[in-house]
Amino acid sequence: MAQDRGERGRPGAEIGYSFGVFPGAPSERVYYRKHLFFCTNRRPDDADRPSCAQCGSPELRNWAKARVKELGLAGPGGVRVNISGCLDRCELGPTLVVYPDGVWYTYVDEDDLEEIIQSHVIGGEPVERLRLPSEPVQE
Repeated sequence: MAQDRGERGRPGAEIGYSFGVFPGAPSERVYYRKHLFFCTNRRPDDADRPSCAQCGSPELRNWAKARVKELGLAGPGGVRVNISGCLDRCELGPTLVVYPDGVWYTYVDEDDLEEIIQSHVIGGEPVERLRLPSEPVQE
């Protein structure tokens, strides 16, 4: 017998999960309105490339996760802050990417993350001074 997949055939709807809607999508429903992925990759100290963890990304990701929760933004239909493996942009500083927007950032401290949360996550306006190029850099 086929499983009842709930609203629009999505698992979870039958047990009360809510799905948010993000602007610009043609009525597409998503589980999280925004998803922040923080690179927390750590390479050996003698590696040829830097890594985001050497710049404090795990601790700053933890701060951002707590801040999003403190602001009441966390959870289904809201914002999710996740650890990511290497996003392959470590030479640009610690990196995070905000989806579904596909906006890439570098940051150095809690003040930078607060600005990203307030301006982009809450206000919908990317923080240009911290933004990384979306396209791969051609060498």
